[in-house]
Amino acid sequence: MAIDLDVHLPAIAAGDTEAFGMWMAAAEVVLRRSLRGAASRVDVEAVLQETLLRIWQIAPRIAMDGRPNAVLRLALVTARNLVVTEIRRARVDPVPDAALERMLAEAAVDPGASDPLLRAAIRKCHEGLPAKPMQALRARLTAGGAEPDRMLSARLDMSLNTFLQNLTRARRLLLECLERHGIAAHEVTG
Repeated sequence: MAIDLDVHLPAIAAGDTEAFGMWMAAAEVVLRRSLRGAASRVDVEAVLQETLLRIWQIAPRIAMDGRPNAVLRLALVTARNLVVTEIRRARVDPVPDAALERMLAEAAVDPGASDPLLRAAIRKCHEGLPAKPMQALRARLTAGGAEPDRMLSARLDMSLNTFLQNLTRARRLLLECLERHGIAAHEVTG
């Protein structure tokens, strides 16, 4: 980045929301780019928002180190640390999307495909998803692999990255919900 965004720090530290908005407008692209690799494992939007909130809160205590973009560098480290924390917090074994989608499809389509209590738990967890993750998951399930994610995301008026993040979030929320019902991930994915 050619511009040193630290020019905004004194005003941000004084509580100037306009200055923070200008810093954020320039820094957000760099932060999002740095989080791309984590999109399949964490809710990148949540990490980004938490990073920005933390930078706003600690801005008065940020010390300049003589190098450009100290605030942005701190934001990048904060975002990376949040990704690690989220991955550790999830504490669930990764389940392939295909297995999770198959499990949901069986529960929704074939009532005889699995245990009725398991089916009920899956249905309840699926119905409890937030709107956007549910839309993304439903689109993928309905397509049954016949359409690429890029087409599905366009149909839902989401960017591909947002669509994939919503799928990841749906998967994580489903697994967490099933665990609250006493169902371990390995029980439903085979």
